[in-house]
Amino acid sequence: MPRRTLSSYHPALYEMRVKQRRATRNFADWRARDSFATERQEETLPHILKRHQSLLRRKLGESDPVLQENKVVNLTLAKNEVDGILIRPNQTFSFWRLVGDANEAKGYLPGMRLSQGEVKVGVGGGLCQFANLLLWMAWHSPLIVSERHHHSFDPFPDEGRVLPFGSGASLFYPFLDIRFTNPTENTFQFKIWLDDTHFRGLLASEQATEESFSVFEKNHAFVKKDEKIYRQNEIWRKVIDKRSGNTLREEPLVKNFAEVKYEVRDLSD
Repeated sequence: MPRRTLSSYHPALYEMRVKQRRATRNFADWRARDSFATERQEETLPHILKRHQSLLRRKLGESDPVLQENKVVNLTLAKNEVDGILIRPNQTFSFWRLVGDANEAKGYLPGMRLSQGEVKVGVGGGLCQFANLLLWMAWHSPLIVSERHHHSFDPFPDEGRVLPFGSGASLFYPFLDIRFTNPTENTFQFKIWLDDTHFRGLLASEQATEESFSVFEKNHAFVKKDEKIYRQNEIWRKVIDKRSGNTLREEPLVKNFAEVKYEVRDLSD
């Protein structure tokens, strides 16, 4: 069993720890401020590497449907800060550096958040869907995922899930971030938008790339340990030569292991 931290025993200690981590991250980012992507461009770069979309509204357990509507507002506000961002060579994309604190003063509404092993309601909730969209597209590109945090538990069964388990990311301002670094001489761009039903995005580049990518899952299973149920898998990708169509190599991306918070009837898969 994971060891409990001191801050997990009392709310006041937890708040102190959050403030400390925020200050540490903000100072480190200030020192590295020139390395972050900040330039945006409305026109889409010419070469499309990956498109992706996700449903704006999903039934998640017994959660209040109003939280889904609030999430749409939150995604729209954050989208306005990210859409069109250019990631130049050697620059780093940081979600929180662009969006900032998603607070009530900026118009963010209460939404669903996964925190400390529980499903909670908090202002700015639902932005993890944004991180999930960005991560899936980045995995289909030469961008390096330099920071990504996985949820420590699986709160809802697969209802309408189209991506492998564990292919998302957790956000908590500002020290749980989603970040991508550009190690190439190419420039990349995220374009993000919403329609009535879906949250949509694409990743484009200034120059054509020589490789494409295919992301897949291995070794998915539900397992029982210490009277609890856990879900595990591995996410890999194939790197494919565009000219020949041949697979150049297979690369591991992440391993996931998370406690399941819903009933599982079949532990074999």
